[in-house]
Amino acid sequence: MKVLFDQVSSQCSKLVTKKYSTSFSLAVKMLSPKIREAIYNIYGFVRFADEIVDSFHAYNKEKLINKFEKDYYEALENGISLNPILNAFQQTVFKYQITDDLVQAFLKSMKADLYKSEYKTKAEYDEYIYGSADVVGLMCLKVFVNGDYEKYNELKASAMRLGSAFQKVNFLRDLKDDVEGLHRSYFPNVDLKQLTNESKAVIIKEIEEDFEVAYREGILKLPVEAKFGVYVAYRYYKRLLRKLKNTSSTEIMERRIRISNPMKINLLARSFVKYKLNLI
Repeated sequence: MKVLFDQVSSQCSKLVTKKYSTSFSLAVKMLSPKIREAIYNIYGFVRFADEIVDSFHAYNKEKLINKFEKDYYEALENGISLNPILNAFQQTVFKYQITDDLVQAFLKSMKADLYKSEYKTKAEYDEYIYGSADVVGLMCLKVFVNGDYEKYNELKASAMRLGSAFQKVNFLRDLKDDVEGLHRSYFPNVDLKQLTNESKAVIIKEIEEDFEVAYREGILKLPVEAKFGVYVAYRYYKRLLRKLKNTSSTEIMERRIRISNPMKINLLARSFVKYKLNLI
């Protein structure tokens, strides 16, 4: 039965989320049960594409990402794919009317990682972040508003700012792996091999501004089904940013900065109290 296969497909996306990101998986659990599956399905799709370009070094990455894209569009046309991740994602795309420009922008940024190692201008940097992060936020927003186009347009800009903030925090956290392992430099006009505290401060100020706008103009106005889960992710990344801010540039280049599991639980508990007291 197709229904059973679709259930298995979504379970695969959920498993991908849990295995690749405990933090994001925790945040998704805080969403309404009505929308969790769709967010898992989106994450499964974007995670697999990201893994192709970042991890599969022993294989022809270009061939793999092109086949992944081709298989996705065949799934969308046929309404089914034997790749469970694509099968689940195409269903979410159809159900929540996720527009193709978002998918194409995402795939464009993923493909850029195959050949582009340095972003020298702010325009290049902004375009990459739009495709790699902002549009993922917009895909999720499509699910959150469930067809309310007026609400979508109202929250669109803030969803993009939140996606940008998350991505920039990831860039800073993963600096060692990006520069030494993947030989990539995303921040323009910054020598990441010799990151100074001054350069780091400029980057962090930019991220803090993104977070401020995203919270004030977006998170506070989200539908109730999505607000708490998004707020938990926001609090986690804000704490990670604070830790990066208090860590020297030298140390950031030497190791990946993390938030401990006890701290994650602490953040979740405090977020829940604020949510229940209608403080967000």
